[in-house]
Amino acid sequence: MTAAPETVTPDDAFHVFDTTLRDGAQREGINLTVADKLAIARHLDDFGVGFIEGGWPGANPRDTEFFERAAREIDFRHARLVAFGATRKAGGTAAADPQVAALLASGAPVVTLVAKSHDRHVELALRTTLEENLAMVRDTVAHLREHGRRVFVDCEHFFDGYRANPEYAKAVVRAAHEAGADVVVLCDTNGGMLPAQVTAVVRTVLADTGARLGIHAQDDTGCAVANTLAAVDAGATHVQCTANGYGERVGNSNLFPVVAALELKYGKRVLPDGALEEMTRISHAIAEVVNLTPSTHQPYVGVSAFAHKAGLHASAIKVDPDLYQHIDPELVGNTMRMLVSDMAGRASIELKGKELGYDLSGDRALAGRVVERVKERELRGYTYEAADASFELLLIDEVRGTAERFFRVESWRAIVEQRPDGAQVNEATVKLWAKGERIVATGEGNGPVDALDRALRQGLERIYPQLARMELVDYKVRILEGRHGTESTTRVLIATGDGRTEWSTVGVGENVIAASWQALEDAYTYGLFQAGVTPQD
Repeated sequence: MTAAPETVTPDDAFHVFDTTLRDGAQREGINLTVADKLAIARHLDDFGVGFIEGGWPGANPRDTEFFERAAREIDFRHARLVAFGATRKAGGTAAADPQVAALLASGAPVVTLVAKSHDRHVELALRTTLEENLAMVRDTVAHLREHGRRVFVDCEHFFDGYRANPEYAKAVVRAAHEAGADVVVLCDTNGGMLPAQVTAVVRTVLADTGARLGIHAQDDTGCAVANTLAAVDAGATHVQCTANGYGERVGNSNLFPVVAALELKYGKRVLPDGALEEMTRISHAIAEVVNLTPSTHQPYVGVSAFAHKAGLHASAIKVDPDLYQHIDPELVGNTMRMLVSDMAGRASIELKGKELGYDLSGDRALAGRVVERVKERELRGYTYEAADASFELLLIDEVRGTAERFFRVESWRAIVEQRPDGAQVNEATVKLWAKGERIVATGEGNGPVDALDRALRQGLERIYPQLARMELVDYKVRILEGRHGTESTTRVLIATGDGRTEWSTVGVGENVIAASWQALEDAYTYGLFQAGVTPQD
């Protein structure tokens, strides 16, 4: 396992440059408001990136507003705000170009210019000569430098351009460097490069031009992070990334595994002290802002990044967590999780029990019974990987030797009535016992499951007022392999919360209503356990 390197304050020798607000926002399904962009900028600054590319001022009103508001509303502690734009138009001058003027008007202390470095793009897209393109780069960089701006130049389609005409691609790098650009960024715009190719090109361009180089990698081959690190190996000292890898098509180089690799594998200090431990929180917070579910299997920050399922792994981890983990998850603000499944052995159950607060290490027979019960129930369709609360109830039953509960169900039923006018009425009745009292309650809802939930609450809230704070926050149904025709097994996962925490329960039945009832019953039973209520039905 790799330990965190000795803390050193990051400096200008190595840049972490984030382009979530511009390039990341081009992902399908992301549509950021100005408020969203401000929120993400604050998160990125908290994380400690060196540069935040805010967008293209002058190109659209939203980005122009963002720069105006960011200047007033955000006191950046770590990052410098970057405006993105293009070199001046062919045949003109930078001093007279309105888009260049908008970059200066943004007030951003740093400007990133996109420049053509592929000869065919110059001739076919810009419709100008190769020499005029070089003049456009020189003129625009020099003009911005004269106005006190720090300038980075993104060489668009660089690697494809280098393959077609390496001398011209390098000439664009030289033009930017000689005009005063601090960094010239080599962009794998189509995302088609592989790590060994990136290393070879970056090393050659660095030797032939003497420019400070950066890397911008798209992920079309699934190699964006690897390509970014390959460029660093070859001498690049500026990495452009997006939070969670957001970006056009399949995305960009992911900020979080790149930074974690630089800090924990390369031993570079690229973030302020203590920032790396905030990485998982920052990743999930940004996902919430863009309204995308955080990727559970994302390296370092995903909830499954340090989740262990196989019994063999659990046996080894019980001896030493380093045996099946490449880092201590706490270094990046994550946690190790033990998953309970039909692959579990006693070690898995002991570790999961310890995680939940139950020491099973001294009772092999108890752990064995739990293992066999889990395996038997998973054969029937249950899964406990995403239903910790149901597993803990199962564990409590085995530890105590009895299924103590807060209520005992006599019966339940749900009725769906379709009326001639098209209206549908869903009604449920539950009959149960709680604290020696027989209770009959009826509820109506938007569907049969909602009606059952309302009936159960109506019957129990008078006796257990703690239930009033609980509510269902997520509901998932999966139809498992059936026998034939419409016969099948249904699994339901329910997430419940009380305003402070959430827990998940599972139910399995021959239909969705029966499965939902089991999950509901577990959900409220676990909630009452959590609330400290003493079981007595």
